[in-house]
Amino acid sequence: MSKQKNAFQELDLCNSFLFAAALEQPEICRLVLEIILGCKVPEVNVHAEHSVLVSSDFRSVRFDVYASDKLQVAYDVEAQNENEGNLPKRSRYYQAEMDVSSLKPGEDFNELKPGYVIFICTFDPFGEGLYRYTFEERCLESNLALGDGTRKIFLNTKGKNDAEVPAELVHFLEYMEESTDAYVSQVTEQSIIQLHERVTELKRWRKMEGRFMTGEELMRQRERKGKRLGWAEAILELLEECGTVPESLKEQIYEQRDTGILSRWLKLSAKVNSVEEFMEQM
Repeated sequence: MSKQKNAFQELDLCNSFLFAAALEQPEICRLVLEIILGCKVPEVNVHAEHSVLVSSDFRSVRFDVYASDKLQVAYDVEAQNENEGNLPKRSRYYQAEMDVSSLKPGEDFNELKPGYVIFICTFDPFGEGLYRYTFEERCLESNLALGDGTRKIFLNTKGKNDAEVPAELVHFLEYMEESTDAYVSQVTEQSIIQLHERVTELKRWRKMEGRFMTGEELMRQRERKGKRLGWAEAILELLEECGTVPESLKEQIYEQRDTGILSRWLKLSAKVNSVEEFMEQM
């Protein structure tokens, strides 16, 4: 068995690929939302890895799992494994994208339905040891709720306040990082057992394994390409300080695939006094 196949079989639910695949099944998504929100959720429609592009002039956003229920309440659910320090601003942006895409031209603002942006983090995003942080817009002077129908929820698999949240939520968050038969044998919640059955089914599906392997390779290619483009752009930026860069030289730099050569060119571009000097020494 290849190392990559082993990697797929050993994935935990906190992996974004497996998370999106598992919650793509509407009933599983509904169960997870009920665990997170602590209330009943109607039947949902799900779009896994759903992209929203409002205009070609602006950046798009890709939701891990975007769902809406029969009451048209919208849910964006994200599995977050790295703390990039931008979750508050990201949640603001995601909510804005959800709102803009849901309101048709000419509709009244009162037609906007409630929306939840949910991040399931494998780290503590705010450092207070809570399993769940829930935010909504409120008046600073009187604590009056704004009533705009939005909430942002940040879940933390490293929480410590077990006595203050439902055991089902704690077990779900623990399962996010330990999606194994051994862990599930210790819990009694049917929702988590059902979730694990879905995860186990996906891991047995060869087509899903193939999609994972293809996705991993594309990510590696994208990273390699990104590194090359980053160096190429840095070289050209330095050269442009020395004079006009011929189009033929730009093409040669962009088309170079050898990162070792690009690294040498980058160092050279920082030392030369002219574009001509660079071309002679490259």
